[in-house]
Amino acid sequence: MSEPDQPPTPDRLPDLLEEGAYEETVACLDRLDAADTETRKRVLRAVRDVATDRPRAIEDLTASLSTFLTDDDRAVKLTTAKLFVTLAQSEPEIVVPVVDALAERLADEEVFYYVRARSAEALGYVGRDHPEAVSDPEILADFRIGLSFDEPEVKEKLAKALECVSLGDPGRLRHQVESLAEHLDDDGDLVRYHLCTALTAVGCEDPAKLAAARAALGDRLSDESEDPYIRGRAAEALGLFGRVDGDYVSPPDAVDVDDEDAADFVASRVAFLRGAREDKSGDEKREVATLDGLRDSTEGVAETMTTTDGEECPHCGLALPESGPPMCPRCGVPR
Repeated sequence: MSEPDQPPTPDRLPDLLEEGAYEETVACLDRLDAADTETRKRVLRAVRDVATDRPRAIEDLTASLSTFLTDDDRAVKLTTAKLFVTLAQSEPEIVVPVVDALAERLADEEVFYYVRARSAEALGYVGRDHPEAVSDPEILADFRIGLSFDEPEVKEKLAKALECVSLGDPGRLRHQVESLAEHLDDDGDLVRYHLCTALTAVGCEDPAKLAAARAALGDRLSDESEDPYIRGRAAEALGLFGRVDGDYVSPPDAVDVDDEDAADFVASRVAFLRGAREDKSGDEKREVATLDGLRDSTEGVAETMTTTDGEECPHCGLALPESGPPMCPRCGVPR
């Protein structure tokens, strides 16, 4: 326990956040920077727990916390990046002041790739609600270019960030449709899903722009081995395009899906695509192919696509099955 005239110890930081003791919290953060690695990791994880329940408690401390994005220890950097993902997902405006710091981590090829992945994810969440905060063309270029060469885990988050940007301001990607469509055959299911959703968002505002993605979207829809949610999104985008271009893409006669929710998802979007033949351009009350509908559904779809019965490695974020090994097979940290 700290003496009354001594600054609080770093481990007191989560409690001070809960109490709203701002000056003591700042003093505690100053001491955390000089603490040992294990203490820094432990305290930052506890701060992330606070951010999950009370993100506003962190509001005035984001700049100070962002210094840990350049910590010497990569686990500390990763924990900090994940903290900003937590904040950006629920209260993105809190993260706006540290967009530049996150963008620097994303652009730094020497940084542990999971840190770059989480930085991209946080930036994406900010861009979804505050597009102007992520308006730097270099940030968008980093999102897009990384799809060609980065680690699979990073590409997944880059695609998600592009989806978020498109949901925030579809016009930002209207000139990138062709380059995004080039990655619709990526090996990662979530990469393909997020990019299909990003393109569908573009189509909600300017469906004619989807001409450059028509063939790639058609391939996703017609591929019987493709994930049903990806096929559904492809049908959604093609339905938008067909209503303005008249270039109707015939949907498959049937999409066999065992899961009831996935079957409903695909069926409603295939029906929307079929409606393009009848030129139903005035169906404003539709529940699919709208920005609001995309925003409301996409997180749940992505979670469904990745649901496991296990847990996530606290160090690198890898999904671990319940019956998996006692140590993470990727980074070696005990579960």
